[in-house]
Amino acid sequence: MSTTIHKSHLPFLIFLCVASALGGLLWGFDAIVISGARQPVIDQFKLDQTLEGFFVSSGLLGAVIGSAFAGLLSNKFGRARNLLLAAILMALSAWGSAYAKNIELLIFARWLGGLGVGLSAMVCPLYISEISPAHLRGRLVSLFQFAITLGIMIALFSNYGLVQWAKSIAGTVAPESFAKWFVVDETWRAMFATELIPGAIFLLLAFFLPESPRWLIKEGRHDQARKVLNRIFRNGAEEELQEIKTTIAEEEATSMPFAAIFSKTYRKPLFIGMALAAFAQFSGINVVFYYGTSMLESAGFKSDSALSGLAVIGFFNMIFTTVAMLFVDKFGRRKLLFIGTIGCIAFLVGIASSFSEDGSNLLIIMMCAFVACFAFSLGPIKFIFASEIFPTNIRSHAMSVVILTMWATDTIVAQFTPSLRDGIGPANTFLLFALILVPQIFLIWKWMPETAGRSLEEIERDYR
Repeated sequence: MSTTIHKSHLPFLIFLCVASALGGLLWGFDAIVISGARQPVIDQFKLDQTLEGFFVSSGLLGAVIGSAFAGLLSNKFGRARNLLLAAILMALSAWGSAYAKNIELLIFARWLGGLGVGLSAMVCPLYISEISPAHLRGRLVSLFQFAITLGIMIALFSNYGLVQWAKSIAGTVAPESFAKWFVVDETWRAMFATELIPGAIFLLLAFFLPESPRWLIKEGRHDQARKVLNRIFRNGAEEELQEIKTTIAEEEATSMPFAAIFSKTYRKPLFIGMALAAFAQFSGINVVFYYGTSMLESAGFKSDSALSGLAVIGFFNMIFTTVAMLFVDKFGRRKLLFIGTIGCIAFLVGIASSFSEDGSNLLIIMMCAFVACFAFSLGPIKFIFASEIFPTNIRSHAMSVVILTMWATDTIVAQFTPSLRDGIGPANTFLLFALILVPQIFLIWKWMPETAGRSLEEIERDYR
């Protein structure tokens, strides 16, 4: 969309983007709360190496399934309804994880939340891209990644705060009290329960989200689409409506089945989108957050220091995601991704070399630098690019494939990291991630087009 937004309409657009981006916050929280809960759950339920990986990856397995069906559900029922469904699933997961009586129920609750995360990972950036003007789209879609990083930071600080609180009240609460069980003895339950707060907020706001105008027009509900566009734009809403109608009519005239996303026409953008999603996960970013405490402890850090260090890393993640929001439209997707990829490789090597110094703060500094590079490049740009490069009639299906790729690679990384950590060692594990990331430099340089500042309709015409 290229139409001017009046200041008086801007709050409505911000509300839509912030409310939908809460799905990202819950994703970030849900993914990283495991960093504090992992070891207590392992100890309580006596999990071996394989079950540890499965416990950590259970939510990711749910996300694989959720993202696999996200495109179909999004096309059939709309973007807004699926955001509501995602909110319900993630709220149920938080409650179920907190009160699970055994490891089977805990894994099921984590898997259920993964379904919601898989849905939101595809639908949230898709929804934001379809309601955003071209000159703001990069920043607004980056808001989703910012929300993820905010959720990560909240989870990390929440985990650390709950551990300290549990220690402070351990000698003052009654032996048979709820606080003794829920906070002191099994602190991991309180960690999962904290997710209910943002979950309830997301669930409430999701009820007030209007449907995407592009989806409404595709369904023939033009009057509803006009109302949404009029609430976003000062003028030109009718012109925008007609442009979207024309584009969709042209798409439908050459309508193709789901398999069309694998056709020659869309083979290149689909490959780039899938590759960016895979490289982002194989960079090792989630190893830092999922297994960061155990990695730091293996380098000589005490448990409390590892938790606080990981919280600092989460703070850097959020700050540099903000940098991406400010500059992704100004400098473009390709330049930021190119610079960020080189930086990630360099600092992954730095992380590997820092393990030789027992308990050195240099390791945390290297992790902060790596996460910073990821946050302003690999993190948000994979979502931005995937939400921009495909036409409306296949966008949700194509994004579903891209997001499915992301979750599948993330699951692989989460499942096998304990084996890599204990087999080849933490340092060599991070060196492996650095080597895997090298081909992305050539992918960006040779194949990736620039989409900044162009309407979705303009981008689409280039790929016909």
